[in-house]
Amino acid sequence: MSTSYYIKFGIIFAFQKITTMQNWFSCKVKYQKEDEQGRVKNVTEAYLVDALSFTEAEAKIYEEIGQRVMGEFQVTSIAKSRIMDVFEYPDADTFYSCKVTYMIADADSGKEKKVTNLMVVTAHHVKEAYERIHESLNNMLVTFVVPEEKESPIIEVFKHIKEPGEEKIPDHLTPLSEIEQDEEVELEATEQEVTELEEDEQDI
Repeated sequence: MSTSYYIKFGIIFAFQKITTMQNWFSCKVKYQKEDEQGRVKNVTEAYLVDALSFTEAEAKIYEEIGQRVMGEFQVTSIAKSRIMDVFEYPDADTFYSCKVTYMIADADSGKEKKVTNLMVVTAHHVKEAYERIHESLNNMLVTFVVPEEKESPIIEVFKHIKEPGEEKIPDHLTPLSEIEQDEEVELEATEQEVTELEEDEQDI
């Protein structure tokens, strides 16, 4: 493989690593709901929960639905979702499921293979969902296509709330802010050296 090919693969791998940091669980909740005509009927609604485990997902869905539903309700299922990422826009509350495909290099054979990721975006209609998923992924430096987008049954998304210190940087890594500070100090020192050199040349 050429050097550019390795760089391309590195970009794709970095993207995968970022999007798989979240663990999405699909949850279905059944309860009695009153319609516009005042009739009470049983409904089953789908929710998406970002959690670190099934236990956390279960606790989260019971907590959130308990604040929204008056009376009894039943969580009928909790399953690990294939969804990789969720992009929410504040002006729309309808969720659309989008398939995103791109090519990566197989680590063993070196051959390219197609990867398909499932992502969700809020929009007013299918066309806008297509446009917004492209907009949300515009930082990808590889070519991707969106072969399918359709309305999702998801009613609401509950994201994981990170605890203080949860994203603590390992001891063997240096925070980006410190690296940037070191680079600034290094740059200032270099500029000072250049200035002194120019002054010496003028004296000569």
